[in-house]
Amino acid sequence: MIRAGILTILMALPSALVAQDGSIRPLARDAAPAIVQPQTGDVFTRRWRRAEVAAPAAPVIIAQGDPAVRPLARGSVAAILAGSRLRPVARPYTRPDLAHGAQTRPLFRAEQNLFAFSPYALAISPRPTSRPATIVVAAEQRRIARLRGQVCGDPDIQGSAIGQVSGRGACGIGQGVRVKSVAGITLTPQATIDCQTAKALKTWVKRGVIPAVGDAGGGAAGLRVVSHYACRTRNNQAGARLSEHAFGRAIDIAGIRLRSGREITLLTDWNKPGDGARLRQMWRAACGPFGTVLGPESNRFHRDHFHFDTARYRSGPYCR
Repeated sequence: MIRAGILTILMALPSALVAQDGSIRPLARDAAPAIVQPQTGDVFTRRWRRAEVAAPAAPVIIAQGDPAVRPLARGSVAAILAGSRLRPVARPYTRPDLAHGAQTRPLFRAEQNLFAFSPYALAISPRPTSRPATIVVAAEQRRIARLRGQVCGDPDIQGSAIGQVSGRGACGIGQGVRVKSVAGITLTPQATIDCQTAKALKTWVKRGVIPAVGDAGGGAAGLRVVSHYACRTRNNQAGARLSEHAFGRAIDIAGIRLRSGREITLLTDWNKPGDGARLRQMWRAACGPFGTVLGPESNRFHRDHFHFDTARYRSGPYCR
């Protein structure tokens, strides 16, 4: 009996593997597979049927527009839908940016409605409105005004060029400028100096004054200048050497005006907490851009102001 059953199985197997034309060959890609009905009544057939019922059918993905079973191209819409379990759904979709009103566009949504998105999301996303023409024109006018008012080839230094300044003896400036503001901070009164000193002043304002003041009183607004170009000796002492002021290479500053209207002065605030720390920070920041930096602790002649000049020494900046 056992031998008869095995023989029956071996005889049945070739018939299931033989194509309809009788030859053993792979099926063509476009051809549908032939279904061979096994013989009934034997042990092998019953087991095969039980396995067929128990095993779930493998999912078959059919490429759009092609009835043949073949792999999908990676990255295609059909492959994305198959992998993410999304299905295209046609809905009425209004494109406000189109002149012809509502149109139907394909949307993609999850089968469980977990999320939905549209390929036209970027086309209808909120965008910032264009700047009014008046703002653009005003900004351009300010830019042109800054370029027109610049001196020393720097828009951050505003003023007027006055050329050569003559003085007694060795006094004078080769190419002088009258500076009214640096880095947006106004000078009162305007200072007559040379471009090297003007550029050093700008560096000090940006690195020293503005950071030291911070938001106190709304920020720094101006500098009170007590001396700039003047044909005189050092500290106005008879018989002394000519000061750097006599060559337009020095400037003296006594106070920093805030936007609130309050003024921080060296005479009254140098030793006070808060404002005193700000003034000392400014003093340290000036040592480098300027060759000479003198403050209230240097001598009695500078107890009420900073003296900055662009003299250069072999030993480096002189700061007291």
